[in-house]
Amino acid sequence: MDQKNCNLKISNQKDLPQKNFLLKEIDFYLVTDSGLSKKGILSDVKESVEGGCKIIQYREKNKSTKEMVNEASEIKRICSGRAIFLVNDRIDVALAVDADGVHIGQDDMPIGTARKLLGEDKIIGLTVHNVAEAIEAEKSGADYVGLGPIFVTSTKKDAGKGIGPARIREVKNAIKVPVVAIGGINRENCRRVVENGADSFAAISAVVCSDDVNKETSEFIEIIREIKK
Repeated sequence: MDQKNCNLKISNQKDLPQKNFLLKEIDFYLVTDSGLSKKGILSDVKESVEGGCKIIQYREKNKSTKEMVNEASEIKRICSGRAIFLVNDRIDVALAVDADGVHIGQDDMPIGTARKLLGEDKIIGLTVHNVAEAIEAEKSGADYVGLGPIFVTSTKKDAGKGIGPARIREVKNAIKVPVVAIGGINRENCRRVVENGADSFAAISAVVCSDDVNKETSEFIEIIREIKK
């Protein structure tokens, strides 16, 4: 499957029976960060999708709801038919733009409530930090888990200490849904992340702080696919 021309056909669909299959096919996972981005998050999303990224999470903490809806609408347009588009935390924004789903944290809205609001066809990811939380996430209906922080990270102030790549294998062995690793991942340590079983990972600053988001995305995807072979 060609990474740059894969037509996911996710956005605007009412029924997503293939969502689990599509999540199994993800590799690099882009999380936007307007505070770190060199060119702006819309440019980051465009370049990353063109570089082969199949899943985008819009994470924004400092803008008004109106600004977020406008920005999310444009990101959805860029992702349409090419990448899964999720909104971090803000279920209202996800509903407003008909995003493909959301990513929520342990202290956010319970998955059951989020599912009632979003419907069965939407993707819901949940942040977890250990095996127990991962098992509970799967039981609650999470479509995938975001495990971290794997290493110490500066992109999320309250992330806590790194849990280490070995924890990925423990979580992977305990659940069936995909595991997305996040937190302090870069070119130097990403191989250990995939070798320990991560289905996908996000390397935020390593990508959005670069001068060539497309190139960084493509190279991370190549590393992931090489190890998974």
